[in-house]
Amino acid sequence: MAAASSTDSVLKRARLALNMTLEEAADALNVITGGATDASLMSAWESGRRRTGKRNRAGLCQVYRERPEVLFAHQDGAATSMLETSGTAVVVKVLTRWTDLIEAMVDVVAGAREQLVVTGSRSREKAYLAAIETAVAQQPDLVHYRVLYGPPRHRALADHLLRLLELRDPSARRNGIKTLHIGMVEPTEALEQFFVASETAAVVPLPSFHGAEGFDCGVLLGREAAVGLVHHGREACASARPVETIETVRALPVRHR
Repeated sequence: MAAASSTDSVLKRARLALNMTLEEAADALNVITGGATDASLMSAWESGRRRTGKRNRAGLCQVYRERPEVLFAHQDGAATSMLETSGTAVVVKVLTRWTDLIEAMVDVVAGAREQLVVTGSRSREKAYLAAIETAVAQQPDLVHYRVLYGPPRHRALADHLLRLLELRDPSARRNGIKTLHIGMVEPTEALEQFFVASETAAVVPLPSFHGAEGFDCGVLLGREAAVGLVHHGREACASARPVETIETVRALPVRHR
């Protein structure tokens, strides 16, 4: 175990003080949260490249027996990021038609090479779900995160999850990395998030500009915002209950058949 240095964050020093590796600390956190945090995410938190979410902060405070204002000062006192100063410049395009929205979402999926995060429990658009399956099948190094907010609302999404599990085994490791994560955020009253993000672009659906129902509009976002949303999804998935076996998915209630 490497010794702590004066330039290390308090979060890293707290781990080293307990003689824990990144993997051991992630495992200890997951026992508390029920999530799937890994060593790479722990390292990003320690370096300040990423901010730790509320649930994982509470868990790390338990692991290290320290107050949050001490453990996370290096994150909360960080300089303003490029994303925070760029404002509306992160918006590449406003999508005002359903066809444009779906096309943009499919393009984000098709362009993903490193990470692909998809959130929400209401997806049922065939072209979009098929694009995700194609990306998972054709890009073996692509790490895919699917974050559900409660059980699937439609049979099409439940069937999609089963196909993902047929394409990849979540327990397998490619070059030491888990490449498929499927988690369900609980409790069910948690605010549902809707977006798709890769390492280069993201789409966030918006309530319709044309009527009182549906989400048929959205915004296409650039790299800075996309990276932030990828982190958001990874954080959410790390705190979610894993839904990563065919039996578990089949046992989920589906509201609309």
